[in-house]
Amino acid sequence: MNRKYMFSFIAVLALFLIAWAGVSIGLQWIFGVAIPYLAVLVFVVGFVRKVLGWSQSAVPFAIPTTGGQAKSFPWIKDARFDNPSSTFGVFMRMVFEVLTFRSLFRNTRMKLKEGKLVYQLEIFLWVGALAFHYAFLTVLFRHTRLFLEPVPWCVQLVETIDSFFRIEIIYPQFQFGLPDVYLSGLVLFAAVIYLTVRRIVIPSVRYISLASDFFPLILIFGIAFTGIMMRYVTKIDLAAAKQLTMGLVTLHPTVPEGIGAIFYIHVFFVSVLLAYFPYSKLMHLGGIFLSPTRNMLGNTRAYRHVNPWNYPVHIHTYEEYEEEFREKMVEAGLPVDKPLEASAEAAGKE
Repeated sequence: MNRKYMFSFIAVLALFLIAWAGVSIGLQWIFGVAIPYLAVLVFVVGFVRKVLGWSQSAVPFAIPTTGGQAKSFPWIKDARFDNPSSTFGVFMRMVFEVLTFRSLFRNTRMKLKEGKLVYQLEIFLWVGALAFHYAFLTVLFRHTRLFLEPVPWCVQLVETIDSFFRIEIIYPQFQFGLPDVYLSGLVLFAAVIYLTVRRIVIPSVRYISLASDFFPLILIFGIAFTGIMMRYVTKIDLAAAKQLTMGLVTLHPTVPEGIGAIFYIHVFFVSVLLAYFPYSKLMHLGGIFLSPTRNMLGNTRAYRHVNPWNYPVHIHTYEEYEEEFREKMVEAGLPVDKPLEASAEAAGKE
């Protein structure tokens, strides 16, 4: 059994037990107020420091990743978005990359088929990643209702669309006593399972995967699982939960009674993910916008990229070199641009 994902699973299980034990002995204020505040602080400071560090990094070479024909002669059609030569092209390339994961869609995998090396699209990886990110975004957006009063109309609209396929439409006999089924939560749960199992089942992916790759996936699985449990299985006091979250956002924290232990476990998982975020590979959220392989112009045929971080360096030209070693070069039989006599005459005139 692979120790990498087992370590991550044991770590998440340990976090679950820590939160459960802490709430059991009456530490609700620690897990409901202190840890969330600390996690947000670590997230904001870490995120800003990481982005500022990247923004101050040197880019000595033009290294945009190209996926099409560069702009050259007028009669040759260029790839405006895959090899952009204008700011608008870079902008559209970033839009496609951020919203549709364009480069991941083009990802291929090599495999032997009937003794031949063939390439095939990783379409399921692209679908799984797209479903995971959009479901996560929808879940986060829906949860803003816990921090806003009154709830904005846009949040209510997303909730209505997300719960369009209600359980009573499929099973009319269950239309009483059950909450609406949010597709985003179920899709997030299924997508994170797929991405985790894929890393375990495919040998080549498992070989390059580290514990730091499994830990956030299993942690997000714990967040999704506890969220689904709270909504459909183990009920909590929603009014008390919103009172706690509104207290956090208004900087007047309070811990109401009777919320339920699973709520604090859920909040603890989210807090750990927030604190871990800036120091993990999850920072591709901010790094994608600062990646020179994506945000640079592909115009190296027309313009020379000059590193703005270059400092002035004294260059010892060939003329200076020959002036210094001309006699030795002539003695060694090496060709010189200026004969030894001419240089001596020029020196005498001076």
